Amino acid sequence: MKPELSIVVPVYNEVESVDALCAQIDAALSKVGRTHELILVDDGSTDGTWEKFGALVKKYPYLRVLRFRGNFGQTAAMSAGFHAAQGDVVITLDADLQNDPADIPLLLAKMAEGYDVVSGWRKDRQDPFINRRLPSMLANGMISRSTGVPLHDYGCTLKAYKRDVIQDVHLYGEMHRFIPALCSWVGARVGEVPVNHRARQFGTSKYGISRTFRVVLDLMTVKFLLRYSTRPIQIFGRIGFGFGGLALLMLSAIVVDRIFGIADPFLLKRPFWVITPLMLLGFALQIVSVGLLAEIQIRTWHESQKKSIYVIKETLPPSDV
Repeated sequence: MKPELSIVVPVYNEVESVDALCAQIDAALSKVGRTHELILVDDGSTDGTWEKFGALVKKYPYLRVLRFRGNFGQTAAMSAGFHAAQGDVVITLDADLQNDPADIPLLLAKMAEGYDVVSGWRKDRQDPFINRRLPSMLANGMISRSTGVPLHDYGCTLKAYKRDVIQDVHLYGEMHRFIPALCSWVGARVGEVPVNHRARQFGTSKYGISRTFRVVLDLMTVKFLLRYSTRPIQIFGRIGFGFGGLALLMLSAIVVDRIFGIADPFLLKRPFWVITPLMLLGFALQIVSVGLLAEIQIRTWHESQKKSIYVIKETLPPSDV
C-alpha cells in the first residue's frame, strides 16, 4: 500500500541518536493518522551507525534504510531520499535530534492552507551565536533578497514538500538549503511556520563558520539558475557591455588628450594604474562566469546521461532501490 507521508532523514555518524530519533518519529507519526514510511539515508557513517539499523528495521516495519558507499554529502542524501519516497508529502528533518518530530503536524496543518512547500523556522534557535546563528542570519538575508523567496530560516532541515513539486527539482553540490527557492522556480507556493529547536545532545556539529563562504558561492549559482539559466546572454552581455563601455571611455580620454593636449598627469600619464585593476576585475568576472557555465554543463552531463550524484551500497530491508 502506497504511504501518504514519507519522512526522509539524512544520517551521518549519529550512532548515539538514531534510537531516540526513530522512537520520537514513531510517536509523532502515530498522532498524524496517515499511512507513512520512514527513509533513513546513511551518508557513509563510520561510527557504527549502520550496525544499529538492523534491529530498528525489525522494530519499525515502515522503516527503510539506504546506505551510501561513501560520504556524498547532505544534498546527495536528500536527493536519494526524495527519489525513494513514495508518499504524496515528503518531510525532511535532521538526525541529530535538534529538529523536533512533534512539529510534523504543524507542517502538515500549514500545508493544508494551500502551500506546496512549508519550511520550519527555528525562531528560538539553541545554537552558539557567533559561529552558528550570526552566519545563518546573514546567509538567510542574502538568500531571501537574491531569490525573492523571503524565509527566516533556509538552513532548517525540517520542511514539508508535495512530492509532485519536489520530484521536478534536481539537486547538485550543496543545494539542499536552497530547495524552497528552487521549488518556487517551478511554481510552488512556499510558506513558513515556527518550530521547536533543541540543543544538541550528542556529538558535534558537522558545520562551521566556513559554511558561509560555500553558501555565497552556491547562492551565485542559484541566482543564475533562477533568472538566467534560459537566457545566459542577458547577464554575460551586460558584463560585456560594461567592460566595453569602460574601454571606450578610456580610449576616448586618450584620444581627447592627444588631440587637445588636455594633460592629466595622474591618470593618462600612468595608464598602468588604471588598466591593471580593470584587468584583475575582468579576470575575476571571467572566472565566475566560467564557474556558472560549468554549473550548467555539469547539470547537462548528469541529466543527459542520467548520472546520479550518489551511489547506494545496500539497503535495509534488501531491495532494488
